[in-house]
Amino acid sequence: MKVYKTEQIRNLALIGHGSSGKTTLTEALLFATGVTKRPGRVDDGNTMSDFDKEEISRKVSIGTAVIPVEWQDTKFNLLDTPGYFDFVGDVYSALRASESALILVDASAGVEVGTEKAWKHTQEYNLPKAIFVNKIDKENVNFNKVLDDIRNTFGDKVLPFTLPIGEAENFKGIVDVIEEVAYEYNGKDSTKVDIPADIKDEIQAIKEQLMERIAETDEELMEKYFEGEAFTDEEIKKGIRLAVKNGDLIPLLVGSAEKIMAVDTILNLFKNFMPSPLNIDVSIGYKNDEKVERKLDVNQPFSAIVFKTIVDPFVGKLSLFKVLSGKLTKDQEIYNASKERSEKLGGLFVLRGKNQLEVSEIVAGDIGATAKLQLTQTGDTLCDKSNQIVYDRIQYPEPTLFLAVEPKAKGDDEKISAALNRLTEEDPSFIVNRNAETKQLLMGGQGNMQLTVIVDKLKNNFGVDVSLSKPKVAYRETIRGTASVQGKHKKQSGGAGQYGDVHIRFEPCEEEFIFAEEVFGGAVPRNFFPAVEKGLRESLEHGVLAGYPVVNVKATLFDGSYHPVDSNEMAFKIAASLAFKKGMEQANPVLLEPIMRVEILVPEDYMGDIMGDMNKRRGRILGMEPQNDGYQLVVAEAPQAELFEYAIDLRSMTQARGSFKMEFIRYEEVPGNIAEKIIEEAKAEKQ
Repeated sequence: MKVYKTEQIRNLALIGHGSSGKTTLTEALLFATGVTKRPGRVDDGNTMSDFDKEEISRKVSIGTAVIPVEWQDTKFNLLDTPGYFDFVGDVYSALRASESALILVDASAGVEVGTEKAWKHTQEYNLPKAIFVNKIDKENVNFNKVLDDIRNTFGDKVLPFTLPIGEAENFKGIVDVIEEVAYEYNGKDSTKVDIPADIKDEIQAIKEQLMERIAETDEELMEKYFEGEAFTDEEIKKGIRLAVKNGDLIPLLVGSAEKIMAVDTILNLFKNFMPSPLNIDVSIGYKNDEKVERKLDVNQPFSAIVFKTIVDPFVGKLSLFKVLSGKLTKDQEIYNASKERSEKLGGLFVLRGKNQLEVSEIVAGDIGATAKLQLTQTGDTLCDKSNQIVYDRIQYPEPTLFLAVEPKAKGDDEKISAALNRLTEEDPSFIVNRNAETKQLLMGGQGNMQLTVIVDKLKNNFGVDVSLSKPKVAYRETIRGTASVQGKHKKQSGGAGQYGDVHIRFEPCEEEFIFAEEVFGGAVPRNFFPAVEKGLRESLEHGVLAGYPVVNVKATLFDGSYHPVDSNEMAFKIAASLAFKKGMEQANPVLLEPIMRVEILVPEDYMGDIMGDMNKRRGRILGMEPQNDGYQLVVAEAPQAELFEYAIDLRSMTQARGSFKMEFIRYEEVPGNIAEKIIEEAKAEKQ
């Protein structure tokens, strides 16, 4: 593939609800630009961007694929993103590498949850965007109804740049509103036709709104507009570009990706009106905590951000990066400023799906790939060692669903850990950690589908079979009362015996554990105090109710006795552990559970369901805060044991519109009836 100048490049993320046609559109554009002889189909498993085994078998996109196409001396890097919510991490990666986004809407479904989320993501990244109303040829489609739905949801900034000629099964072409010309399509080929009479008035109404938007971009144009003067073609183009860049105008196009009808209008729009990388003023990075500005210019020192990693057990690791300044050539030394280590390039190429196309250089604003970088991970900054800079890492959503992973075959533990760590490189929205208390290996992600895909990848790519289960809760035990007890260890069996005798008072306290002594008259010699404390500390690991760690206990050694010959440290340690067991049993032992603070973001309509559900989970609502976008932030507290599947339940309660995050805050006593069940289960498990 030839090397394009920065101003000839367009990086656009294709985003939207699942099944709105992002991958089909990518195939249509590959075919329309002559890259392929026939478009692939998702159902046939032969598309260029869904090349992963899991994508082919499930018929959904799981990762972002970069698909470069060339058209009219412009290079378009299409970033085909997953629509399924579990893989939102890849959407964030794609948006980080794009200057604009195309939101796809299924004309037969209108605005869906994924459409709203896609819009929200572009707002977070401050990205200019356009909308493509796809599947306009489907049965019972009513374009005006879809347009009203879009404008009611996203506002009147949305303006059609093309209108359909016919709709549903009668869709045969489009009218270009700006150029005021009409085209009928036979697949990708189009023929100029007369504009249907019933559309002419509509075109004028849209153009009037468009001229208003253009006038608002510049004071001189505003004067011209009020004086009734017509804008020149150049002023119209410049005004549209500026309004799009500022987010004051969202162009809307119509077509059918499956029939390859009107997909060329997308290339036209992005070439003429959407920002090139040059429109990004500067990229902000840091050097030794000081802010550094880098222009997106080929003459600046080289710097790039790695926005995606592909891990393949056979091909190895591929790192995809976007050059933010300068250029990168094959033989160039690169420095990973995030890891503070030099790296060696394993070739230089652009990826088209899984196909590697060799190139001599990647210039500022373009997207490239290399293999076998040893230390580099997603989010790292690569740069010229003599001109170092570190860019902000990509912010991924926190995992909300955790499951415990167990090998089906003995001895696979190490293999599992290594494979999972490699998969976290590929998808940073998924994490792996081992719970120090429960000893379980946990994996956390955005939802059930994501974790199921990970399990399948472990099996298919790394040859490891695992099962998933609900994580164990890290319960604690403590006491509510006070008890003074004796612990006596006496062993006489010929030769040296063992003798230790302690009287200890156990009582609740605020701290994790306090050991104190009030021994008078040397009843227990001082040199045995550390042994008594050690015996108690070791006993804290297993409480008397269900064997969980014990907290918030004060143990005071106040009396005892010793034998001048038979007393030793071991004897006093054992005596202390006997006293501990007795003392815990007599001091009203109780079970404690972890309580989480939960922040839930939901649309107003779902508030009743959320609050009712939280009550069922033994939770309590602490407060509500209305947000600017019509959502409510609900703050609640609930036991961790009731929240393991909250990610799945919240999604179904709110049609996937709700989101949440949670953190541990404290331990609280488990209600008696529930504690009984937990204790029974723990005892049964031990047996």
